[in-house]
Amino acid sequence: MERPAPPTATRFSEERRTELARRTRAGTLDRVRRGVYLPPVPDDLSPAQLRRELVLRRVSAVAERLSNAYWFSHTSAALLHGCWTWRLADVVHVTQLRPPKAAQTREPTLRRHWTDLPDRDRAVVTGLPVTTLERTVVDCARSLPGAQALVVADSALRAGADPAVLAVLLAEAVGGRGVRGARAVVGLADARAESPGESVVRWILHEAGLAAPVPGLEVPTWRGNLWVDLGWPEHRVAVEFDGAVKYSGGGFGDPRSRLQQEKVRHDALVEAGWVVLRVVWADLGDPAAIVRRVERALRR
Repeated sequence: MERPAPPTATRFSEERRTELARRTRAGTLDRVRRGVYLPPVPDDLSPAQLRRELVLRRVSAVAERLSNAYWFSHTSAALLHGCWTWRLADVVHVTQLRPPKAAQTREPTLRRHWTDLPDRDRAVVTGLPVTTLERTVVDCARSLPGAQALVVADSALRAGADPAVLAVLLAEAVGGRGVRGARAVVGLADARAESPGESVVRWILHEAGLAAPVPGLEVPTWRGNLWVDLGWPEHRVAVEFDGAVKYSGGGFGDPRSRLQQEKVRHDALVEAGWVVLRVVWADLGDPAAIVRRVERALRR
């Protein structure tokens, strides 16, 4: 996965006061934090891209201002590591070695955690101090709702997170807040997941108590072996998560050609005896409907 590069910040100085005021008035710089300026956010971003960009901007601003030892952590570290996120909050998380002062806890967009962070759990990404990939997964799994945590965990495993290290971190945290839920997330995490949407669907099905589907399942058809996002081979039921981006053109090719290819693929799966359920982003707002659809298909 590609690691995003936070935008380069410009620091205030008396020598640059006039220049910064001029550029701010012209709209080529935004003041994002006291004494910190960044280029404006592009206006052609999707809502999810905009959330990620806003957090990256806050990360740059925080990195310019903090002077004590700290490491970006939780969802901020996940973002810097290049992990997927879902419903990312516009908050920057840092972990430090000492409790923050009362005044330091009043900033609504900066969440300070404190703990004795061992060297094993420290890393550097794009020049910034961050928690390691494994520590980031566990922190997110302990603090986020399950679906959001699984999105991070799946992508972290794809990026090379070590399951053995995850197990050690969970064992060390036994009895702590959120550890039971974190075990469920890490236990379900799978490097075969190929999109955040698939991860969310798997969590929805897990919470409903349904049998876990196989991610990235290979299915033989007369057109050759095809892969479905999620599948129950014993029932010949598949769930395909359709993100609109793959039909948006650009680097994804001609949309009409993509739709035709998808229809050919769908028909081959149906002819092989499979029921194929399609889920889109809007469907995630009604988890019960997804569960009902899958239950009906598994009962057929």
